[in-house]
Amino acid sequence: MLYGAIICAITAIIMSTVNISLGFGKFDTEVLMIVLKSLPLIWIIAMLLETLVVGRIAEKMVHTFSDDTDGFNAKMLFTIFFTVIGMSLFMTIIGDMMGNGISLASFGALSHWPRNFCIALFCELLIAQPPARFVMKKLHERQSNKLDYDFD
Repeated sequence: MLYGAIICAITAIIMSTVNISLGFGKFDTEVLMIVLKSLPLIWIIAMLLETLVVGRIAEKMVHTFSDDTDGFNAKMLFTIFFTVIGMSLFMTIIGDMMGNGISLASFGALSHWPRNFCIALFCELLIAQPPARFVMKKLHERQSNKLDYDFD
């Protein structure tokens, strides 16, 4: 859960900032305040969507497109790829609905999906994953050290 929360938070911050800035045609304190105000709701929506819908679909897609003999890194890349496809699709529409109201016109925002997918994939692979993995590594090391200490 912590791993997903870190990734969702970083990605939500970056994607919200990019999309709101592009929508306003600028990045200033007004845009920053909108990002900060909307971030908690975007983060909650993204966490629920990833956990309850997209993550489950991505997991099934990984099983479809990988073999049991495939390594951890290959499966991880497939998981990231399928998750980013799903999350960027859903969040492109949801983000438009948050900014412009709920209507069928929000599906027109899908024209922005290729851009959002590319940014989200870049963000996921190079910005969000490294700190999330670092935190998990440190957490596991701390737990391992505690177990070693408890047995001494």
